[in-house]
Amino acid sequence: MRPTTWRRSTHALIAVAVLVLVAAVVAVSAMVTGGGSPDAAAIKPPPPAATANPGIVPVSDSAPKPTRDRLAAALAPVLADPNLGKFTGRITDAITGAELWSQGADVPMQPASTNKMLTAAAALLTLDRDARLTTRVFSTDRPGVVVLKGGGDQTLSAAKPGDATWYRDAARISDLAEQVEEAGIHATAVQVDVSEYSGPTMAHGWDPADIDGGDIAPMESVMLDGGRTQPVSVDSTRSKTPALDAGRALAVALGVDPAKVTVVPGAARGGHEIGSVQSPPLIDRLRDMMNFSDNVMAESIGREVAAKLGLPQSFAGAVQAVLRQLEAAEIDTANARLFDSSGLSVDDRLTADTLDEVVNAAAGNDQPKLRPLVELLPIAGGSGTLSNRYLHIDAHRPSAGFLRAKTGSLTGTNSLAGIVTDSSGRVLTFAFISNDAGPTGLIALDNFAAVLRTCGCSA
Repeated sequence: MRPTTWRRSTHALIAVAVLVLVAAVVAVSAMVTGGGSPDAAAIKPPPPAATANPGIVPVSDSAPKPTRDRLAAALAPVLADPNLGKFTGRITDAITGAELWSQGADVPMQPASTNKMLTAAAALLTLDRDARLTTRVFSTDRPGVVVLKGGGDQTLSAAKPGDATWYRDAARISDLAEQVEEAGIHATAVQVDVSEYSGPTMAHGWDPADIDGGDIAPMESVMLDGGRTQPVSVDSTRSKTPALDAGRALAVALGVDPAKVTVVPGAARGGHEIGSVQSPPLIDRLRDMMNFSDNVMAESIGREVAAKLGLPQSFAGAVQAVLRQLEAAEIDTANARLFDSSGLSVDDRLTADTLDEVVNAAAGNDQPKLRPLVELLPIAGGSGTLSNRYLHIDAHRPSAGFLRAKTGSLTGTNSLAGIVTDSSGRVLTFAFISNDAGPTGLIALDNFAAVLRTCGCSA
């Protein structure tokens, strides 16, 4: 399904137009037999061609709003599921901003990857959507010694020209090597400068086992394919030495012994730039981050926001930058306690209030820079981390295509924050966080969210 389109009335953005595809079924006539001429069958008019009839259907400003009482009554049966564990949430009308339902919405909870909503919002508020990151190679005053300096681009790839990369339109080591050779430099040694980032490479609350699990790599300012050791495999583990790996890939491309590559922070200082490549634009990297819940990308983008504000490109600097930008946009972050920009830390805490305020602001008129956030959200049954959800349970299917949300999942935690068009055509924003969830906690969460599409709770 295509991304939905959002608009808002004079006082508030409505948000959503849903793309509906209707496929025509074509019947093919059988060939006439017994007494008929084969030529007669051959000249029969062909059946009409199958056609798709997509259409953008605008949501009416006057669609009836759910009432608080009816919405609460409709949610009560699914709210009673013990697999939700400790559950908080808020539902808001996208047109008026009025709260329609809440439970413990101001209680700090483990948000998991819904934290990426804040990172994306801060990036849209702070950076140009076409912003790119640059990876450079410098010569030094030591003949033959070249320095690979990371600028935070985690999409860089060692794939050969023409080969697939994890990130679309990724910069390539081969292009850097070609530029070094064109500069007339015969490389004999490669160093890697990771000084763009500061502080620890692993956040408080991260589990080192998640590196082998493929969820994260140590955050260094240069790496290959987001640190993946098998670049185009969705099940790839991540590298424990991502910057060193990038340096070794450049060494191989230059015919230098990769075993002699060293990581030397500040090595590029005073050098002469002899090559550079750039990342895909920010909006593409945000789409990857949101659709596939890419933790490395989230941490990198958080550092971009920090750099723009003159703060250290570290975990702490990125968190400070993200929260500062949201507060400037009048989003309440008072109860936020964050240690990273991805939500991977088990010690992160956010409230449903904060998450829903971010979504509502994206649907609003006061922060137009946030509007692309809605388009970045995965579509239920259609894209990203929601592509396989809302399809297999009858009660969920009506939400497919009508609900968009950022997902979150850690052990015992499930979260969802996004936007939905209800059966009356009213657009609602929501944020739900479930901690200490039972074995079917994810299904319980989807059961809860699915009610918003089907309840018919308007007056």
